[in-house]
Amino acid sequence: MIYVSIDTAKDKHDCVIIDADGVVLVDNFTFSNNMGGFDFLLEKINSVADRFENVKIGVEATGHYNYNILGFLTEKGLDSYVLNPLHTNLYRKGISLRKTKTDKVDASTIAIIITSKQFLKSYNENLKSLTRYRFDLVAQREKLHNVLSILISQRNPLN
Repeated sequence: MIYVSIDTAKDKHDCVIIDADGVVLVDNFTFSNNMGGFDFLLEKINSVADRFENVKIGVEATGHYNYNILGFLTEKGLDSYVLNPLHTNLYRKGISLRKTKTDKVDASTIAIIITSKQFLKSYNENLKSLTRYRFDLVAQREKLHNVLSILISQRNPLN
């Protein structure tokens, strides 16, 4: 099994590729947050993996900056997992007493987490969109319920 960890940011992403034993196959490298950078990442993955079924990718959720890379990876058929940055931060603090926090250190920490299979959530853009849509509908329903309650109380005041 090959594990690819990606620490996302606005303009660039830091990445490291390791095997199941924790041996670094491709040392920390940076790629751009654009199609050229994504193709570069795919070349790196192809250089160490014979099949995409043997690749698992962990991406730290950093707002909306990870959406493009996750969409690209799922479109290519790669198993992608989203990690909560709080879990990554706490895990990093738990394995080292140093207060070092860099993108390269985060990428290495993500690699350790995905090999241990802790905190992994499979990425599904459709499910995420549907969940957000549901939250919006629930909020709309609550507003309409409040307006209706006000109108009813104005129409039928209690004596």
